[in-house]
Amino acid sequence: MNAYFNQYRNTQVQTASPEQILVMLYDGAIRFLNQACVAMESDERDVKIKNLDKALAIIAELSATLDHEIGGEIAANLAALYDFMMREIPRANVKNDPKVLQPVINILAELREAWVQAAEIVRKERAGQAPEQPQLAATAY
Repeated sequence: MNAYFNQYRNTQVQTASPEQILVMLYDGAIRFLNQACVAMESDERDVKIKNLDKALAIIAELSATLDHEIGGEIAANLAALYDFMMREIPRANVKNDPKVLQPVINILAELREAWVQAAEIVRKERAGQAPEQPQLAATAY
């Protein structure tokens, strides 16, 4: 069964859009940090370190792929957030405190949600649909 799952996962990544891959990376980082929190609480040092390392690798990759020329201020702000995360994760490891990871998980979840929304806009634009505009309440005259 594991071989089938790995094949499915590989196919999923190979056929995903760049936006979908980005969301998958955020999902992975969040999942690994949550698993590290559980490992901290159950005193599973090896599991904790493995998951923290995986989350750090994802965040380092997200940071390394920022295009500061195109992204400008947004890329600079993301870089600052990634730097913060990459400082907090080792701090959580040293303190063995899952509470230190919670702000990192929250930031990742917010960024993930923003990218999901952006990906939906891009998907609709590629499909030739206008992105949804906020609906204004109808007023009676």
